[in-house]
Amino acid sequence: MSVVLSHAGVVRVQAALAAAGLASGIVELPGAARTARAAAGFLGCEVGQIANSLVFRGASSGEPLLAMSSGARRVDLQRLAALAGEPIGKADAEYVRRHTGFAIGGVAPVGHSQPLRTFVEQSLAAYGEIWAAAGHPHTVFPLSFDQLVRLTGGSAAAFAEPIA
Repeated sequence: MSVVLSHAGVVRVQAALAAAGLASGIVELPGAARTARAAAGFLGCEVGQIANSLVFRGASSGEPLLAMSSGARRVDLQRLAALAGEPIGKADAEYVRRHTGFAIGGVAPVGHSQPLRTFVEQSLAAYGEIWAAAGHPHTVFPLSFDQLVRLTGGSAAAFAEPIA
């Protein structure tokens, strides 16, 4: 097994996928996929098929919020705040690591260090196969929109706009 696939974050994601009965295999990419465009390039898929894991902070509660959005879209913070029921702000790298257990660029939809309230961008449903980070910037795994919603316990909603 490669060093990347034995990384603690990747092992946590693999365990969470197995516990959920998801047989998707984790794929090691030839380089870091810190952007949806880079991940799509490595995978030979559309940018929209990349499910970005974006962590925000509730401005009032301080609680983390996970937004699973399409790589072809930009999160509308006002729409997301309306769904969350409070203003939201960006989370810095330390906050993301503390609340998810992952570094930015490898935040997976599962395997977090604590449960996260999650919203899944409805536009991802347009794709039969989507790809999400698997605990390290060099790893991803395939799944369907329905599997992503079930896996995260998230609420499907429209909260992002196409990137011009």
